Amino acid sequence: MSAATSRSAQAVRPAGRLLFSLFAVGAISVLAPPAIAHDAQPTAAMPQGWKYPFACCANFDCKEVPQSSISERPEGYVIKGTGEVVAYSDKRIKNSPDGEYHWCAHQAGLDAGKTICLFVPPPSY
Repeated sequence: MSAATSRSAQAVRPAGRLLFSLFAVGAISVLAPPAIAHDAQPTAAMPQGWKYPFACCANFDCKEVPQSSISERPEGYVIKGTGEVVAYSDKRIKNSPDGEYHWCAHQAGLDAGKTICLFVPPPSY
């Protein structure tokens, strides 16, 4: 094999790798499902369930919690498991579509256990 042929073959390999990488990234982005929020479990008030907003949930951050795990104090809602107080005027407080408490919290990292959103029943429940 001549030196010129050897050099041109070496130049083709990086270009081929680049094209393969671009194709692979493109295929993954087309085939990957869009990120969506997961569903709250059906209840008597909402037999079909409902979707947690994506801003509150990364597909595992939200769950229904018993009323006993949230208490109301003059300063706001208290998450009994963590002691965190979420003020009544806090933007993380949302109306619960099914009249149940739902808590969305970080599951890992430095913010583990910190509230992302808290769904509370409206006063009429």
